[in-house]
Amino acid sequence: MSRNCLVIRRLIVLCCMLASLLTLPLCAQQTDLEAKPTQPLVMQPVPAPRPERALDDLQQAYEKEYAFLVAQRSELETRLNEFRSRAARETKQAETDIDALQGAITALQSRGDRLNNLLTEADRNIASIEDNRSSLDATYQQATSTLAQQNFELDLAEFATLDDVIKINNLFDAAITMLAGDSSVSIANGSFYLLDGTEVSGKLLKLGNIAAYGVSAQHSGVLAPAGEGRYKLWREPAADAARALLAGQQPESVPIFLYESLNKPIEESERRGILGTIEDGGTIAWVIVMLGLLALLMVILRSLFLQRASSSTDKVLQETSTELEQGKRDQALLTCQQYGGATGRVMAATIRNLGRNREHVEDIVSEAILHENAHLNRFGAVIMVFAAVAPLLGLLGTVTGMITTFDIITEFGTGDPKLLSGGISIALITTEIGLIVAIPALIFGNLLSGWAENIKDSMEKAALRVINLEQARHG
Repeated sequence: MSRNCLVIRRLIVLCCMLASLLTLPLCAQQTDLEAKPTQPLVMQPVPAPRPERALDDLQQAYEKEYAFLVAQRSELETRLNEFRSRAARETKQAETDIDALQGAITALQSRGDRLNNLLTEADRNIASIEDNRSSLDATYQQATSTLAQQNFELDLAEFATLDDVIKINNLFDAAITMLAGDSSVSIANGSFYLLDGTEVSGKLLKLGNIAAYGVSAQHSGVLAPAGEGRYKLWREPAADAARALLAGQQPESVPIFLYESLNKPIEESERRGILGTIEDGGTIAWVIVMLGLLALLMVILRSLFLQRASSSTDKVLQETSTELEQGKRDQALLTCQQYGGATGRVMAATIRNLGRNREHVEDIVSEAILHENAHLNRFGAVIMVFAAVAPLLGLLGTVTGMITTFDIITEFGTGDPKLLSGGISIALITTEIGLIVAIPALIFGNLLSGWAENIKDSMEKAALRVINLEQARHG
């Protein structure tokens, strides 16, 4: 591209030179005319142009320029070949250097990976050593605390200066000594607290360090930890067993209370009655109980209604059938009115219309049964509503109690699991009471509904039998 540009520039220069040579005589003549304006204009003969000479000059100039360009091209090609050779040598040397550098980088990376692996392994070893040290320290602390709880004291200042192997040996020796003492039965004088908090003196029978019995002139029985190494009488009566064990005898049954440490007192769980449980459930629990009582009352009343209706059906049918067979329709109608009730009213409506055609009488029977439907289904829907609402109220009470429990957690934290479990237990009381009310109400509600349907069927069958008897009597 650069060579072409150079050739074009040289051709343009040559053309310009040729144009200047052709216009030079004209410019000279014009200059002479301007210098002599006063002289009369004399036309000079213009020499005829010689194009052959101009073409020769142009050809010679072009040949010179072409020769120069060829020389330039040859020189440039020579320089280009030298440059290519040098570039090839430099490229080859650069590739060799790059390969050498890549090999060095690969070696360094391998070495770095090995060092990283060694460093990672060292970190793991250090972490393992620290974990082992932490485990050993925790083991030492737990062991010394356990031994202290069992009244086996160690010199902690001297113990801290010992080697780990010696520490472990000393702890095992102390544990073996403690276990030897705990595996024996001992009798000693001591004191313990009664159920009312009174401290009394007497004999203590210790089964190692896991159970104890107390015998005194006032009370005897199984002992439980009262805190700070003291004992208290457990609420379960076991006076005879304690005295028999102290005398070396074998009682028929041996009640026992196993404990882990005497430093933490054992709190007896409060025994709540029915009213106490309902009281813990709060207002919603009392509402559920009231619904349960109302449902129970309605179940009893509906049972009485249905019992009266079902018992009179057979009697009314038997007496009216006999009287109709004898042709005493008025007496049969009077009998139905005397019995009354749903069955009596349906049978009276049937007997009163026996003179009509059968289809009309059957329609009258169906209408009479529909009139008695409200009486037979009395309280049924209310009982089922109570059965459905009771568990929902229980769930409402539980959700309310859980919200209160979480409010306590937000205020005081989760440091006392007993407080949280107690709150959750109280929250679940309403659900328990709701289910206790709902399950029997649902069962009895469905049973009574089925009983009412059976009574309706019985009344319909009795009415149809009366119709059939009347038609059979009239042939």
